[in-house]
Amino acid sequence: METMGRYAGWIALGAGVAGGADIILLPEIPFSWDKVFETVLKRSKGAKFSIVCVAEGARPADGQIAVKEMDIKRTDPVRLGGIGELVAKRIEDETGLETRVTVLGHVQRGGSPTPYDRILATRFGCVALQAASRGEFGVMTSLQHDEVCTVLLKDAIGKQRVVPPDSQLLFAARAVGTCIGD
Repeated sequence: METMGRYAGWIALGAGVAGGADIILLPEIPFSWDKVFETVLKRSKGAKFSIVCVAEGARPADGQIAVKEMDIKRTDPVRLGGIGELVAKRIEDETGLETRVTVLGHVQRGGSPTPYDRILATRFGCVALQAASRGEFGVMTSLQHDEVCTVLLKDAIGKQRVVPPDSQLLFAARAVGTCIGD
């Protein structure tokens, strides 16, 4: 399964942990093909399937990021995509096991909101309304440590939040036996 996220692996990591993925490949951690093949082959001796969740910006340690196309009309002209197909083909070629690929893309954005989503959206809206009522512009609402607050746009944009090596969620994925490809 290939997820969106560009150069940050948060969506793949979260979806992979939540969905019980056996392998999660992230842009922040270049992966080893041998480790991927070894994990799939080892699982195939008892399990009938393996779930591989790969972020669109993931790349092998000895390779490049999969680029679908260049689009000069975009802020970042690089349009990522295709790593899911590449991983599936390599697994099939190297192990002889059948693979299937799902590219979630924008489908993952279209789910029904959970009660938590609805409450959080209401909180965001209320804080945004309060900010506008105070004449506070050039800000956005942000969830920080379970509190919704405003953050200056200049402090929020242009900064990419990637999965750090000491991420608690990354630790949890490894702790339950998920292969991260390194």
